[in-house]
Amino acid sequence: MEPIRFPESGLESIEADVRRLLDRTAEQARQLDSLSAVPGGDSVLGSGPSPFAGFGLPAGFPGMPGMPPPPPPPPEPKPILELDGEALEDEVDALTDWVDGFLLPAYGAEVTTAAPWCDRWQEHQDVTAWLHALWMAYQQHKEPDAGLSGMLVWHRDFLTHTMAAVRAPGGPLSACMTDPDRPAHRLLPGPKPSTRAPRPAPADRSGESSS
Repeated sequence: MEPIRFPESGLESIEADVRRLLDRTAEQARQLDSLSAVPGGDSVLGSGPSPFAGFGLPAGFPGMPGMPPPPPPPPEPKPILELDGEALEDEVDALTDWVDGFLLPAYGAEVTTAAPWCDRWQEHQDVTAWLHALWMAYQQHKEPDAGLSGMLVWHRDFLTHTMAAVRAPGGPLSACMTDPDRPAHRLLPGPKPSTRAPRPAPADRSGESSS
């Protein structure tokens, strides 16, 4: 085979490319060395300057011994009826702020016999549970990851159904305020605990003879 010959100008360009490749390889080797040991012979798992500084990583890189642990994730939200004590009081206060500051001014229709209301709705457990679930759904669907239709889905699937159930003529507030000029509050008695038939006592087989 005939040897391949390049013009002089082409050789200079190839030499420059080779030099850049060699320089880049040497830099990568130095970075790899810095990951295995730091100046002074210390391991990256020991003390000394962070070997990740050249990569823009913070000194407190998670998972490294001696480094502060990452903050714990926020607690998972719970239905309000599963809370008690101070946690329940704080959640009711936050829910009340949302209901009074956002929900009622925007979606609180006129109080009538067909749409009752109660100024003390927090004392109705079922109403509190409905409104809390509506609030949690609102927080979820207003986030950017819910997409442009997130709030429409909240209106269609959550707001309309919740308000219809809470303010139904025969719903949980039907014995409360039906006229805004005559505030009222009344808790209707709910079902009593279920009655269960006693279980029959197990048969006594101690006197039976074995065959």
